Amino acid sequence: MKLHKFIAPALLLALSCPVFASTAEAEKHLQDAVNETLATAKSSKDNKSMATKLRPVLEKHINFETMTRRAVGPGWRQFTPAQQAKAIDLFTVLIIRGYIGKLTPNELPEIKFKAALEPAPGRVEIPTLLAYKGSNYNVTYRLEQADNWRVSDIIIEGVSLIANYRSQFDAVFKKGGAEAVVKTLTETAAQPQ
Repeated sequence: MKLHKFIAPALLLALSCPVFASTAEAEKHLQDAVNETLATAKSSKDNKSMATKLRPVLEKHINFETMTRRAVGPGWRQFTPAQQAKAIDLFTVLIIRGYIGKLTPNELPEIKFKAALEPAPGRVEIPTLLAYKGSNYNVTYRLEQADNWRVSDIIIEGVSLIANYRSQFDAVFKKGGAEAVVKTLTETAAQPQ
């Protein structure tokens, strides 16, 4: 998957904000949350300990349920509740494992935040410039407000993480339905890191 090498540093920024009256406050809170996440990653001795430390942080700030539902697309309505729960868990494992495997402890990205946009009420897009291992990436985080702000998609160099996975899941769903998607996720999550 082409985006896999960009997911590592990009997801470190994918954090949410509590409800704020303005996007400026949301930006400030996101910056503080990112700094906390980077400090957690930096304190890790290796990728395994980093995964253990970061997973609860990322699960708190990324809406993996929304991301999984949107990545699967319209076929999501045909999943049973048990299949939905399994797909969310496996998708979470896949995303977190995919980017943590790309990080080097004590070598973390530098991030420059740009002005947030509010395309609709309850939605904020925060563009950033991310520098990691000598390369620069334009990364935009889409956050949605429910009880609090949570990341619902990440756009890396103009390509949506959700859209990228949807193209893959859609083909699998058309061939074998919900069970085929869950099986594919299970097999992918079981592969060695």
